Parts: sequence; structure tokens; C-alpha cells
Amino acid sequence: MKVLDLITKKRDGQSLSAEEINYLVEEYNNEVIPDYQMSALLMSIYFQGLNNKETNALTAALAASGETLDFSSLGKIVVDKHSSGGVGDKVTLVLTPLVAAAGVPVAKISGRGLGFSGGTIDKLESIPGFSAELTTERFFELVTENNLAIMVQTARLTPAEGKLYALRDVTGTVENISLIAASIMSKKIAGGAGAILLDVKTGRGAFMQNRDEAFRLAEIMVRIGKDMDRRIVSVVTDMNQPLGYAVGNALEVKEALAVLRGEGPADVERLCLVLGGYMLALAGRVRNPEEGQTELARLLGNGSALQKFRQMVISQGGRPECLDDPSLLPQAAYSAEIHSPQGGYLREIDARKVGKVALLLGTGRAFKGDEIDPAAGLVLKHKVGDRVAKGDLLACINYNRESVREQACRELLNAFSFGEEPVEPFPLIHGVVPPFPS
Repeated sequence: MKVLDLITKKRDGQSLSAEEINYLVEEYNNEVIPDYQMSALLMSIYFQGLNNKETNALTAALAASGETLDFSSLGKIVVDKHSSGGVGDKVTLVLTPLVAAAGVPVAKISGRGLGFSGGTIDKLESIPGFSAELTTERFFELVTENNLAIMVQTARLTPAEGKLYALRDVTGTVENISLIAASIMSKKIAGGAGAILLDVKTGRGAFMQNRDEAFRLAEIMVRIGKDMDRRIVSVVTDMNQPLGYAVGNALEVKEALAVLRGEGPADVERLCLVLGGYMLALAGRVRNPEEGQTELARLLGNGSALQKFRQMVISQGGRPECLDDPSLLPQAAYSAEIHSPQGGYLREIDARKVGKVALLLGTGRAFKGDEIDPAAGLVLKHKVGDRVAKGDLLACINYNRESVREQACRELLNAFSFGEEPVEPFPLIHGVVPPFPS
């Protein structure tokens, strides 16, 4: 095969065969195909798109480009969960131990965050001693022994996907929906889970801000999963305002612990119960998601989920005393308060603007390699629809660099808008793909 022929074939709107896609991925992964030719191919795909067969073939080729995991020897359906990310999204910290406490093995492979705030791994690594740097052998052992482990994605898993994503990031081809779906699903397939729950965010603070596009992405990923014999459901959830109140790595761990104690924000708890209900149903643990929610509410109430989280933290080197006393988690040197300039109903808390403030404070990465400040972040005091009086506390920021204070306060205040009439916030859950059972 000649790479140039395949580039022009796709450029002219023709379909690539699975054999041709396998060749392209393998040769690029082996550094035979140079970046400039793969960039031309990606731009052709960006404009011409991929059909279902091409998307499936790309997903399979990326998944097979490195090591793959197989949990079939456990004799149980292992579940995995993916979120497209958002502001204040600490769901994995609550959801995975909750589902594991119900007897369903959870094998979660996550990346470090790039954007507004840290990813799941960054949040967990704000717990002193915690390590997500596991070998695949140790990962398998922990899933077998504890029903739960969370590890950072390694170079041995889907290496071609990592190379391709890095190239997409610098060639303006990230946003193609088929490439997004193949990128996400290749990692889930390589991770070895038999059932997959996808949490696709939509709204101001989400990657997929357009609701219709979020549903389209959800549908493509569900189809890929089914074609590859996975049990799969995607839930499209809201990210117009931050999830919960805390945004920032250690702050989100604290809030997750509060949820595990039954004392956390209602939206985080509800979302975890809904998503977990689907995970239990996918694994065959319950007859339907509603039954799963009931079981998980019981496990949340009796402390089983908190104990499972503690077990995971200890098994991965974290200091358990930090869970008993969250003040032992990283603390920022400075804090400041933002007060309401007027009275009225909170019409909007723009998640994207809140996320940008969090990034300014040091919670995330603008570029790969940037260091994260685990103590930095902010805590909101209200949700959309709340009535506030002039002078009421809207939020607190936590920071270690005094130079960011004035800008952070000013920009955070701009995230709030007010109205004289009551407003209804966006629904927490926009829909499920496919409707369960399918």
C-alpha cells in the first residue's frame, strides 16, 4: 500500500477498508509513516468523515496497537466508566467504590487532566501517598481482590491513540466526532471491561457544548461498543453549571468524601446513583437500573461505599487518616470571598467561566507537563435557581499565588448572572442512549 494513495482516496470522499486503516495505524505507530502524511490524512478525515465501518476499524486498530487487558478469568462482568469531563466532575471518586461495594468489579483506567481542572488521577493523587502508577499485573490483582482499582493510562495501552491524539491536538482535527469516538472507545476496549457506562457531558462547561452533538457522540460510541460485543449505555448529563460545589483537586476529594458519608451535594449523589444503577444493570447484578439505584442508596447509607473507597486508597498507597480528617489533605495558603453585588435569583453560574477561574488558580493544565496545585480551587455556595440577597457569600477561592487573587475574583463574579424572576436550572440528566433495556 502507498500512504499517498490512501490520503487522496479519503480526500476524495471514498471509504477506507479495515485492512487499509490497520496498515495506517500500525505503520504510524511504528514511525514508518511521518507526521506530515498522517496530518494530511487526519485533515481529509476531518472534512470527509468516517462511516460506521471505518470508525469501527479505527477503534479496533487503535485498541490493538498495544497491550490489552482480559478479565474473563474472573468469571464476572467487569465494568468501566468514562466521563467526557466537566467542571467539578468528581463522580468517579464516589461512583466506582459505590458500584464495587455492590459486588461488581470496576476496572478504571484514567488519564491526567488537560484543561480546566485535574482529571480523576490528579484528584486521587492529591491524597498523600496515593499512586495510580500501577503495572497491569497489579491492576488485575487489585480488581480481583478488591473489586476496584484505578490506574493511570500507560504507554503500553493504545500507544497509537496517544500519538494520534497529540497530532490531532496540533493540527486542528480534534473536533471530528468519529475521531473523538474512536479515541475514547479504543481505550475502553483495550481496558478489558465487558460493560461500559459512558457519561457524556453537554453544556457550557463541557467539551460537547451542543446538546444534539452530545447525543450524536453518545450514539456513535454505543454503536461501536455493541459492534464489539460490549454491554454499553451512555447517559447524557448536564454541565451548564458546575457539578456539586467544589472545583479543584483536594477540594473535590473532600466533597466526594462528604457524598460517601451521605452529607454531600444532592446533584452529585443523585447522578452517582443513576449512573451506578445502569452499571449494576449492565453487569447483571440487578434486573433494571431503578433496582440498582435502590441497592446503591442502601450501600451509600450504611457506609459500605466509604469503606470500599478507603480500601482502594490504602491498597494504592494513600494515607487513610486523610479520609478521616480531610484537613490533612493539601491546604492553600490563601483564600478570598466573593459576595453578591445584588439581590435576586441566580439565573446562571457559567461552568466554562468557573472552569477558567479554576485553571487560573492552578487546578488544571493549559499544556501537557504543567504542574497542578492540588490545594488550589474554589467552592461555590449556591446553585442556579437559588435566591440571594445583596452581600450574600457566592463563593470562596483558595490559592497559593497571591498574584492571581484580583483577576480570579473579578472573573469568578462574572460567571454569575441574576434575575428578578425564579428560574429553572437545566435538567441534570438529558437522556439515555439507548433507552434501557435495549
